[in-house]
Amino acid sequence: MSPYFAAEDLSMFGRDPWWLVVVKAVFCFAFLMVTVLFSIVWERKVVAWMQLRIGPNRHGPWGMLQSLADGIKLMLKEDLIVKRADKVVYVLAPIVAAIPAFMAIAVIPFGPADNEVSIFGQRTTMQLTDLPIAMLYILAVASVGIYGIVLAGWSSGSTYPLLGGLRSCAQMISYEIAMGAAFASVFLYSGSMSTSTIVEQQHDRWYILLLPVSFILYIVTMVGETNRAPFDMPESEGDLVGGFNTEYSSIKFAMFMLAEYVNMVTVSAVSTTLFLGGWRAPWPISTFWEGANHGWWPMLWFVVKVQLLLFFFIWLRGTLPRVRYDQLMKLGWKVLIPVSVTWLMLVATVRTLRNENYDFADIFLYVGGGVLVLLLLSFVVDTFRGGGKSAQEPAEPVGFDPMAGGFPVPPLPGQELAPVPRRSPRRERELIVSGGVDTVSDGSRDGKEASDG
Repeated sequence: MSPYFAAEDLSMFGRDPWWLVVVKAVFCFAFLMVTVLFSIVWERKVVAWMQLRIGPNRHGPWGMLQSLADGIKLMLKEDLIVKRADKVVYVLAPIVAAIPAFMAIAVIPFGPADNEVSIFGQRTTMQLTDLPIAMLYILAVASVGIYGIVLAGWSSGSTYPLLGGLRSCAQMISYEIAMGAAFASVFLYSGSMSTSTIVEQQHDRWYILLLPVSFILYIVTMVGETNRAPFDMPESEGDLVGGFNTEYSSIKFAMFMLAEYVNMVTVSAVSTTLFLGGWRAPWPISTFWEGANHGWWPMLWFVVKVQLLLFFFIWLRGTLPRVRYDQLMKLGWKVLIPVSVTWLMLVATVRTLRNENYDFADIFLYVGGGVLVLLLLSFVVDTFRGGGKSAQEPAEPVGFDPMAGGFPVPPLPGQELAPVPRRSPRRERELIVSGGVDTVSDGSRDGKEASDG
């Protein structure tokens, strides 16, 4: 366990010459773009494999250039601006959505925070920069991206895009609260908000083992944050045609699509950094190979972990159906937020007891006793609540007129629709069999053919 606060040594950052900073920034941009191009093809291939289809196989070897062809096609399509749109905001919205998606990668470590590698003879860190509050920077940048989707829905001048933008705003706000609580657990355990320091604190054990609940919470919230299935409410074609991007085409639509996939890569990189050891080699490899965490090898482990999380995104999309909007909001506000706050309190209690030099057995007894007391109290409350309900007689179902307000509305809980009178048929229906009533069955026909043969 780390002390109260980890010793943040950020002296290695800020020493690069300007041309090396430019090289690193270009590399981060190229890494995101190449990963997005690969992820689009990979998603279509994996979903096709899951659905027993072929998938893209025309552009390039094995269809690997399909996403590049899609991008060229979108750029060459006609760019339209609807008449009722607020043109300035309409054009700026996809830019506002795309730019923050690229900014978060600046503080993600691809390797150790020391002079491990040499670029054109210059020893440097495998990270663009780092901050004492790097994780707060990531949260702030991710929050700015919400404005692009909300402004796109509002500026389109149409009802369906506006609903999609409002859905996205409510969804991201509700899921960011649980995400922040999951981050806070990592901050308490590592004693730092610096991404490089958080990875360094996982040298003996990854936080997915120490903070499994935080990892599960972040996995759920990152799917909701990126508007991916089964939480793709802002783009649900069944009721919103296309959501906030309904009125967009050509390069502006491509920027929204690019922002979604870049956000997928970003949240996967953040999850890798916080819970999966970042650039560190997996456990079996790191035990017998000392050089696995040195040189350029850490970048390989980091990319492999990110790709596995991207596969998890694709797996969810090909497996789970889209949830209803009320289920989405209920999960965010009534499940994820209470669980994240309760887990944060438990982590804070354990950290406080460890800082007071309590033994692990004492900590387990204190925390376990507190959890048992809470469970016992909730059981007693539920018992008395259930007894009070059982003593009451069941209420009669309330009659309901769906056309009372002049238009049909669904019944509320406890209301039942009046039975619909049905006219009895005038005569009994007959089962009509193809070929007449004397059609012989397949078995008898096969036997007849065998006897004739």
